[in-house]
Amino acid sequence: MVRFGIVGFGLHAAKRLMPGFASAKNCRVTALSRRNLDKAQESARQFNIPLAFASAEELCRSPEVDAVLVTTPNACHLQDVLLAVECRKPVLCEKPMAIHADECRKMVEAARRAKVLLGVAHVFRFEDSTAWLRDRVAEGQIGKPIIARAEFSFFAGRGHPRTWLHDPAIAGGGPIADVGVHCIDTLRFILQDEVVRVSARGFSDRVSGGVEAGAVLILEFARGTLGILAVSFRAEYRTPVELVGENGVLRADNALTVERPVQLQLLRGGETAKTETVSNQPAYTRQVDAFAAAVEGKTQFPVSGEEGWRNQEVLDAAYRSMNSGKAEEVRAVPTG
Repeated sequence: MVRFGIVGFGLHAAKRLMPGFASAKNCRVTALSRRNLDKAQESARQFNIPLAFASAEELCRSPEVDAVLVTTPNACHLQDVLLAVECRKPVLCEKPMAIHADECRKMVEAARRAKVLLGVAHVFRFEDSTAWLRDRVAEGQIGKPIIARAEFSFFAGRGHPRTWLHDPAIAGGGPIADVGVHCIDTLRFILQDEVVRVSARGFSDRVSGGVEAGAVLILEFARGTLGILAVSFRAEYRTPVELVGENGVLRADNALTVERPVQLQLLRGGETAKTETVSNQPAYTRQVDAFAAAVEGKTQFPVSGEEGWRNQEVLDAAYRSMNSGKAEEVRAVPTG
């Protein structure tokens, strides 16, 4: 049984992670940290977690913690991951991995030197909907993918619980960084291909401050597929994914949701050729169980630090494109 400590226990941990751990087979949460000890102890009592700390360092050094799950705001990821690595604790870092790619490089290099497992929590890789789409593409059921489209929007105006979302120093960006990274990773995973060039346009408003409130990205994949992403903090919740190929279309209106069943479709000639309904509800459980299995040496965790770094390079290229007004190359991530 792998014992996790959650650094930066907040809304995401309460809403998503703890229900996932409740169904996990080979791991549990034994510790959490928050900056305020009273609030940490309150959360620990609420979720029946044995240990509560006011600092990440206390948690990482605890002998009751086997692995660390970093869920702090984005700007804190680097210091928290490096601390866990220094303590020789396997660490699973929430997305986006960092503020910029150089931070990802530092994390990956530190983990390699220390021979410590480093993973990134791209939970949609553990969804049945994502696996179904990936398998259909790999089987050639739509021929060569020509266009891959993904959207992710939700309303995050004033009063949103994550108060730091509109602060570029803490968030690193707006919806491109927050949910666009989900779309990027999902399309990379489904297509089994890498993004080589990005064009991006966005808008801001009085609420978004120093980050974008919405954006559209064009991703150029190495094998020729064009990816189209739309992300926003000002629109109704949506997570559609669509892949248009030479001889078919794969689509799902709510492909990435974990809250209700997802209907998947294969269309040919404008007619429905196949449908399937799946549930993504177990995704968070699968993610932590998979990391626990990797901690025990039973298998490899499928979303390595290098994978998070590759996604960050795409994010960085998108923000360069927003500033330059031109398509920007995605920098390659060195291998092992």
